[in-house]
Amino acid sequence: MDLSSGYGEFILFGLGVTVSVTLLGSLVALAAAFAAGLGRLSRFTAVRFLAGLYIEVFRSTSFIVQLFFIYFALPLFGVTLPAFPVAVVVLGLNVGSFGAEVVRGALLSVPRPLIEAATALNYTPWQRFRHVSLPNALPRMIAPFSNLCVDLLKTSSVVSLISLSEVTFRAQIVRAQTGDTLGPFLTILVLYYVCATIIEWIFRMFERSANPAGKIAR
Repeated sequence: MDLSSGYGEFILFGLGVTVSVTLLGSLVALAAAFAAGLGRLSRFTAVRFLAGLYIEVFRSTSFIVQLFFIYFALPLFGVTLPAFPVAVVVLGLNVGSFGAEVVRGALLSVPRPLIEAATALNYTPWQRFRHVSLPNALPRMIAPFSNLCVDLLKTSSVVSLISLSEVTFRAQIVRAQTGDTLGPFLTILVLYYVCATIIEWIFRMFERSANPAGKIAR
């Protein structure tokens, strides 16, 4: 393959893989964060234990080891999974383990008098969560989740280790084929910056729509 000229399109195709992994991985992370964060606050011991186990395992082990275990070790037990879903799920679960503590901390930060007032009004646990806890906790989660999604974007470069041809991997191919280091890596530097800026802008829009000044009790 001659990549000595016009390698921009070649790199941009890899950007599509990076964006897809980041977007889907963020959705998995969000779901895992809420499930585990709420699980840590459950009144059931078994649920708290399972949520805590998930959080500790994924927070305390290397993402690369997690990725390699699912992709390379599970086939030894007869479970073979395609590279793309493995990358999405492992990235999402890894970032979600950190997001779970964001969810738990935000929910615990809701002023106790608000919860007591809702209880006095005979709100059910679901009504207290939906109408009191979540509206007050959600604005506190937005900035940390923004940082986690940007970290997920940057970590996505590691998925090339399981044969996914994302943007960084393609830049390395261009460098190997053309000998040009500055061009391809400057290109992906700009691409990562643009993607991270878009993520931050989206979350700032969420933050403004959440209107923390009006919803967070102080």
